[in-house]
Parts: sequence; structure tokens; C-alpha cells
Amino acid sequence: MEYRYASEADAPAMAELFAANHHDALTERQRAEQGFVQGRFDVGVLRAMAGARELLVADDAGRIAGLLALSAPEALADPSPPVAGLLQAQEALEWQGHPLAEARWLLYGPVVVAAAYRGRGVARALFTMGVAAASERAEAVVAFIEAGNVPSWKVHVDGFGMVPLGDYVAGGRTYSAVAAPTF
Repeated sequence: MEYRYASEADAPAMAELFAANHHDALTERQRAEQGFVQGRFDVGVLRAMAGARELLVADDAGRIAGLLALSAPEALADPSPPVAGLLQAQEALEWQGHPLAEARWLLYGPVVVAAAYRGRGVARALFTMGVAAASERAEAVVAFIEAGNVPSWKVHVDGFGMVPLGDYVAGGRTYSAVAAPTF
């Protein structure tokens, strides 16, 4: 397995992986068992993110096994409701004794691993690479996890040690902000 920055040529495969694991494409049971991703990431958006070096991928001999986005929050032109809510909640969320708004941070996620590769360390390797890649630009990576997305909580908080910063509501849904240091 090769872990690398995504290329623009990876965009169609990344869009397919994202669509297959999107909240709206899964049943309630699937969401409860495997988690889900949110937002709209079509080929054009993913191509642009790859060109800006905002995407990391797990590449298994040409097959995209997983992806992770790392974005500068201030650079997001049209943030989704959960991201907009996170940005609005920055003053109330605390990171290492200070409001998150005072920290240099990158938005971690979405992260998604193809079903055939789950349980094989792909998410952990993407997380490790993401934290290292973010260290030059930020002191923390920050993600949001929708209430009820137990698999994501288990992976990121219980498994990777991301720290809960607090909850916020966006678009009528509750989210927990979680973070990890980059150093």
C-alpha cells in the first residue's frame, strides 16, 4: 500500500469511493455499523483539492483504498453546514486551554476507507500521514463527528486519541468537534 498526496487523475476514483460511503447512500443500519461521510465532493471538487495538495490517498496498486482531506478552514469558499457550524463555534470550542479560534488548525476530513480495506490499518496510516503533513501549517487537525456516528467516534477518539473540544449544532444536527496535535 502506498500512502501519498492525491493527483488530479485520482479524482474519479475518489468521487466513487466518497459517493459509495455518503450518508445518503447508506441505510440506517450501514451508517450505524460502518459510519459515513457527508458533504458534496464531485470529481471537479476533488480534482481541485488534489491540485491544491489537500488530499491524501491510500493507493493499492492503482486502486484508491482510502482518502483523507486536510483543508485550511479560511480557504473554504462555500463550507457545508457542519463546517460552517464548526467555524462559527471556534470561540466556544477549547483547544489546549484556549479558544480554537486562536489556534492554527486544519480541517481533518472527510476520511473514508473502502469496505474491502477496513480493519487493515488504512485509516490509521492516513491519520498518521495527515498529522505529519499538517505539522508544517498547523498546530492541530480538527474534525467533526455527527452525533450517532459511533464508528467514527470509535476510530478517531477511542482509537487515534483525538480530543473532544465540545459540541455544536448546525442544520438541526449535533456535532462533536475533535482534534489532535500535529507535533
